[in-house]
Amino acid sequence: MKIESWIFGSGVFFFIPVSIVYGFLTNWSEWVGILGVLLVGGLAGMIGAYLGFTAKRVGLRPEDRSDAEIHEGAGEQGHFSPWSWWPLVLGLACATGFLGLAVGFWIVFIAAGIAVVALVGWVYEYSRGDHAH
Repeated sequence: MKIESWIFGSGVFFFIPVSIVYGFLTNWSEWVGILGVLLVGGLAGMIGAYLGFTAKRVGLRPEDRSDAEIHEGAGEQGHFSPWSWWPLVLGLACATGFLGLAVGFWIVFIAAGIAVVALVGWVYEYSRGDHAH
């Protein structure tokens, strides 16, 4: 993970000067853009620091070594539900929520209700039905 930490960490050295140049180009009158780019630099720094600490704790992965074989990265990568419809429902609820922010705030309440149902359905998906354990 060292390369990822260096990529994100170098974002700090890019975005902070860009925000200063942006400030000079706008005569320091447009604070939203300046602050936004500064926050992006801070976020890149936090992600780079997290990945750097994780790289020290976990050690080298097969992707980090030049002498690694393809089979070293094989195996279980996580647990995924290819048949689950709940992520789609949750995504539609989030899209409806953003629509509510743009069109009418009352739509946000409907979207929040759908999102709660989708989250509960997704969390308890393996507690009932054919895939219960």
